[in-house]
Amino acid sequence: MDPRPSGRSLGLVETHGFTAAVEAADAMTKSARVTITRYEVTRGALVTILVRGELAEVEAAVAAGSAAAAAIGDLRHGHVIPAPAQELESVILARRTSAP
Repeated sequence: MDPRPSGRSLGLVETHGFTAAVEAADAMTKSARVTITRYEVTRGALVTILVRGELAEVEAAVAAGSAAAAAIGDLRHGHVIPAPAQELESVILARRTSAP
């Protein structure tokens, strides 16, 4: 395993419901220079928004997205990974071909 980081931090905000996810994504992109990498919808109406950018920007985005989702009562968790392992890149970019 190569210990070198990918060079771009990863931020995740998990919500319950699509409305909270849209609120979080809107706040994340308005508050910081981040790119939405993808979103993931899982059973139980959990939605995770993934953003990439420089560490300080990702931290600001996750804080803003978490606050926005919490304001409507549907935040599950916000998390920042400063330097994701290179092996994680293929998982982050992978798209599911079938529903769970």
